[in-house]
Amino acid sequence: MSDNDMNVERMSDEDWKRKLTREQYEVCRNKGTEIPFSGEYYYSKDKGIYKCVCCGNELFNSETKFDSGTGWPSFNAPINQSNVEYLVDNSFGMKRIEINCKKCGSHLGHVFDDGPHPTNKRYCINSISLKLAKENGEDKVK
Repeated sequence: MSDNDMNVERMSDEDWKRKLTREQYEVCRNKGTEIPFSGEYYYSKDKGIYKCVCCGNELFNSETKFDSGTGWPSFNAPINQSNVEYLVDNSFGMKRIEINCKKCGSHLGHVFDDGPHPTNKRYCINSISLKLAKENGEDKVK
């Protein structure tokens, strides 16, 4: 089933378990997090578009990626504000802003106000929730 053929709004929990790896499911559907400095895209300098691993929604351009030193890929802005949703997250005794994919509701990470200019935002994103469609055409998300 390609991302274009599925209706992600109607996918059941069991559908997601079949589509995703165990680790992807834990982060994207159960709001988990990957171990810092372990993600596929933390050190990546490849150019392209970072898409939601669950539904293919375009989320971040590599041009907005920066090294925050936090252990997770960081971006200063999404491709389009309407592609992400913002939720208050009061877990673990902290008040943070959670970032989810607007199309399928998958957990991506959190956004903080300590990023670089011009946005001063740091979108701290789990690599496992992303798939890079490289500019050179390799690893394109269907």
